[in-house]
Amino acid sequence: QVQLVESGGGLVQAGGSLRLSCAASGRTVNNYAMGWFRQAPGKEREFVAVMSWSGSNTYYADSVKGRFTISTDNAKNTVRLQLNSLKPEDTAVYYCAAGLISRLQCGQGYYWGQGTQVTVSS
Repeated sequence: QVQLVESGGGLVQAGGSLRLSCAASGRTVNNYAMGWFRQAPGKEREFVAVMSWSGSNTYYADSVKGRFTISTDNAKNTVRLQLNSLKPEDTAVYYCAAGLISRLQCGQGYYWGQGTQVTVSS
């Protein structure tokens, strides 16, 4: 079993930055890649970024490339998502997930966190 707890969301003005964290726990957590997803009101959940714990494989959605950065802190079993140059359309609940890297890119995770709200004002 893997437990995921997100933190770091909040309200920020357009052009600002936030850093989200996902604390992962469980004996098998390092068997999985870690991903970030988001769901805006009235929209389907969408893939944002995914990364293996080794850092050797990293993928981003086109909509966030160059603005968001995913990283891992293996010592703390924490995955972070740095959000820069935020836009109002980035407003969503952001979720952390664990799973196979190919499946995460398709939105399929084995384990999910509860989500953290990010609101970007114009």
